[in-house]
Amino acid sequence: MTTGTAVGGADVVPPDRQMVRALWPLLVAAALGLVPFTVFSTFLVPIASDAGSDIDVVGALRGLGGLAALAVGALAAPVVDRLSRAHIAAGALALLAAGCLLSLASSTATWVVFSLLIGAGTSLLNPALSVMAADHYAGAAASGRAATLVSSTTTLTAVLAAPLLAVPALWWGWQGDFVVAAVACVVVAALVVRRPAPIVEPSAAVGYREAFRTVLSLPGVPGLLLISAARTTCFMGQLAYVAAYFDDRHGLSATTFSLVWTLSGLSFFLGSWWTGRHLSRSGDAGTLLRRGCALGAVGAATLFMSPSLIVALVAVSAVAAGHAMIAATVVTLVVRRAGRVRGTALSLNASGQSLGVFLGAALVALALRLGGWHAVGGTLAVIMAGALLMAMRLRDSSHEEPT
Repeated sequence: MTTGTAVGGADVVPPDRQMVRALWPLLVAAALGLVPFTVFSTFLVPIASDAGSDIDVVGALRGLGGLAALAVGALAAPVVDRLSRAHIAAGALALLAAGCLLSLASSTATWVVFSLLIGAGTSLLNPALSVMAADHYAGAAASGRAATLVSSTTTLTAVLAAPLLAVPALWWGWQGDFVVAAVACVVVAALVVRRPAPIVEPSAAVGYREAFRTVLSLPGVPGLLLISAARTTCFMGQLAYVAAYFDDRHGLSATTFSLVWTLSGLSFFLGSWWTGRHLSRSGDAGTLLRRGCALGAVGAATLFMSPSLIVALVAVSAVAAGHAMIAATVVTLVVRRAGRVRGTALSLNASGQSLGVFLGAALVALALRLGGWHAVGGTLAVIMAGALLMAMRLRDSSHEEPT
């Protein structure tokens, strides 16, 4: 495996502070990947007004970003293993910058292009950054921890971005946020390109079709990707309707619900950070994967079936922590097992997550229409129980722990 900075040639995991100092341009780039759509969602009302369109029409355009992420992530997955990851990440940041600048025209047509550019850019950016972080270290444990630091950064950004972007927008408007984001993307792209990142030589590159075949033949990896897609379906389906649930069942206003959202985001971040740290020191990933699935199933049923607000809040935290455990474990194991096709595998994982976003919202909407909130809880719990069964089968069918 081609690496950047190895850690003594052994599987030594540096302290998190040292890894952050070594990887900070990649972490900043990961954070920037969430900014465009966060600005778009936060200021949807004035954006739709400036575009002369309805809120529901402009808001629905974000779905185009998901479609672009799904298509580009799946079709371009092997590219991450054939080209320089630094140049792929820089190109993705350039797409984000272009989308941010294009948004200043603020018409329905430009928002369509914006959504496509941002969706395509993020689908290339996140896998490239994760692989670059992993390749900075020679050992499997350190590589896995580096990749989970990237995903933890995106989670923390999701929690903090909205308020941090809203305050300066009081002075320069949503347009100013996009301009600053575009400039930041260009600057960070230059920093990423200048890093001494590993480059896959053409003679060592895996063929396009061979990359897919290799990923599908890796022990446990196809199952891990299915579990990841299933858990994203449940978690994103819950997030799509949880505000409506707390309003309907517990009478929480939008302002009060923002605290619930923060609770969920912080729980996910802490769960992701702790899991990555734990897995860098322990090989018992299978146990964490199964516990995360079980926690997600029980938490979902409890959240939507309990009449108590306190219990519902505990369930929100439990669900987020459980899904974070699954996400961090999947990334760690894919990085450890995929080797020279880890870029392809991580890109396919991202595409599966994009698919899960659509399926989750559709399934929860159908369950809510047919059976109310109890049906929603039951549906999500059943899906997570299926993920748990897949996790148990991985343990039984794979000769390689930790799955």
